[in-house]
Order: sequence, then structure tokens, then C-alpha cells
Amino acid sequence: MSSFNGLGVNLGNLWQLSDAESRSISPENFHGEKGKGGMATEGTGAIPARELGQGWKVSPSINIQPHELVTMAEIDGPGAIQHIWLTVHPTWWRRLVLRIYWDGEETPSVETPLGDFFANGWCERCNIQSLPIAVNPAGGFNSYWEMPFRKHARITIENLTPDTCYGFYYSVDYTLTQVPEDAAYFHAQWRRSHPLAYMDVHTLLDGVKGQGHYVGTYIAWGVNSRGWWGEGEIKFYMDGDTDFPTIAGTGTEDYFGGAWNFEHPQGQYGTFSTPYLGLPQVIIPDGLYQSQQRFGMYRWHVQDPIRFKEDLRVTIQALGWRSMYENQMRYLPLQDDIASTSFWYQSEPHASYPTLGDANDLEVN
Repeated sequence: MSSFNGLGVNLGNLWQLSDAESRSISPENFHGEKGKGGMATEGTGAIPARELGQGWKVSPSINIQPHELVTMAEIDGPGAIQHIWLTVHPTWWRRLVLRIYWDGEETPSVETPLGDFFANGWCERCNIQSLPIAVNPAGGFNSYWEMPFRKHARITIENLTPDTCYGFYYSVDYTLTQVPEDAAYFHAQWRRSHPLAYMDVHTLLDGVKGQGHYVGTYIAWGVNSRGWWGEGEIKFYMDGDTDFPTIAGTGTEDYFGGAWNFEHPQGQYGTFSTPYLGLPQVIIPDGLYQSQQRFGMYRWHVQDPIRFKEDLRVTIQALGWRSMYENQMRYLPLQDDIASTSFWYQSEPHASYPTLGDANDLEVN
């Protein structure tokens, strides 16, 4: 019997044998059962497969009815989700809500709009070349966040609208194996300031209780003013911090791994996507209906997780520049549309999240 449980796989241990069991849930095997994939006789591909019969891509996707809550995956543990792939038309990326529940909990540990979880909050396709999240042409969402659980995992998708979502494709790849005692649970939370109040800060997280470590930030940032918008600092208040944080950044573009306004030598924004950080999306005004600049950026704390023992609060400022006064520069507190998704691991139980809102609260407008 192998002592390796199959978790934490990398190039350095890919050769190592394990007794872990590989499974996958998709519309071709809704329950991930051994030897029962591709058995459907009904499904969204039944008409194209009518001359071929069972086993020939009869159920590759699902349709989600108006206001329907679909259980995408339900798994008895112990084990770990290792990869999630899915795709749906971009119009649904802020109209569908992704939730993940661990070990029978009543409130979700993951609750975000679908697109924002995959660093695509603006409902316009944007490729991501990072390690935890990869988004590939055309709108192929991939998550490699490893998510161990001890008893049970449940993933749901909710349609917030009165319209039917056609063509939702997905697979959840996981392993059944022993989970170590020190394994924390994966969490993600979405918050939006729309617009941010004057001289206020955008809160990414607040009220997090327990021991854990913060592992990632995605922000869909919509600018409502002219000029540079990224002077604001991100701050991490942990383990009893009150007025002042333990970790304070030096600027928005600095935190996301860029510098000097993300400026390209030709005087435009320089987009980039790397394993741990990026500004992959810049949406510029088109002179007609797209009147505002919009940005998508991520920072994954894979090599530098921010560890806390008791509590965590995370905020970011929105700052630009005013006109000069007496030849001196002045900051301008901004009132932008800021939607953040925070990712972290922690011991359970977790504190309840703020109400996510309805389709109107989430929509890109």
C-alpha cells in the first residue's frame, strides 16, 4: 500500500504511486460512478446522436431553467477536487452563481458569480495564463485550486434570471483519498462597491474568523473618472489589528505585480498574464456605448500565502489624482465600480457571507 495520498501533485512527485482513486463528474456521468460514464440515452446531444445510439455523446451538457438551482456535483469523501472545467456563453458569467459547500454545512464556503471565480468578471472573453486559473479560447474555464474535504462536497449553480441558460458544459475531476489533519478548506467570496462611496475603501473581506491563509485576489475594476485610477493601497488586517494593518501595499498596480500605471512604452496599458499575477483584460471606450475603461487583474498568493491565526480583514483604496494646487500633486478619492473575488483556505466553521444580491446587483452595466 502506498503512503502517498495523491494530493499536492507536482512535477517533482508525479512518478509516485498512490492508492487514491480518480473520478470525474459531468453530464455524461452525473454522480461520478465507476464504469458508468457515457451511458445516457437522453440529453442535449440525443438528436445529433440519434443514428449512433448510446455511448455517442448523448449528454454533453445541461440546460438550466429560469431561477433553477442545479447541483453540479455531490461527492462523499474523504477526497479532494483537483480540477474544474466548464464553459457557457459569456452573457451568463454574471447571471449564474457558483457555490461550494463542505461537509454538509448550511452556508457555502464558495459563493461568487461564475465568471468572477475564473477571473472573467466583465462578461467579455479574456484568456488567463496562470497556474490556479486558466481560461483558454473560447471561454474555456479551468480551476486547479486543490480543494480537500473530509466528509462531503457539494457544488451548485443557480440561475438568477427568468431566462433559460442553454448549453452549460462542465466536468469536476476529483480524487477519493485520505485527507491530512492539517488540511484547511477552500473559500471564495465576492463583493462589489457600485459605486464606491467618496473617501471610503472597498472591502474585499471582513469578519473572517479562524486560522487560515489568504491565497488570491481577482478584481474587475470599472473606472468612473478620467486619469489614472490605481494609486490606492491594499491592506491586510489580521489577528486583532484595528486601525492599522500588519500588511500595507504601496499601490494597486504594485500589488498586482506591475509598475508605473501598467504603462506600455507606446503609451497604452500593457496587458500581461503570468503564473501568479496579471492584468490580462483592458476594455477601452469605443466612442459610443462602451464609455468607461474597465480592467481585470489577479494576484495569486501561491508562493507567498498571507497566514492568519484568528481573523482577517482586507481592504483596498481607490485613488487617482486631482489637478495640481500650488504646484503640488493631490490625491483624488475615486467612486469606481469595484467587484472583488477573494480566495483563501481556513479551518471550519466559517462566518456567514454578506448577501450576494440578485441579477441586477451582479450585472455588468
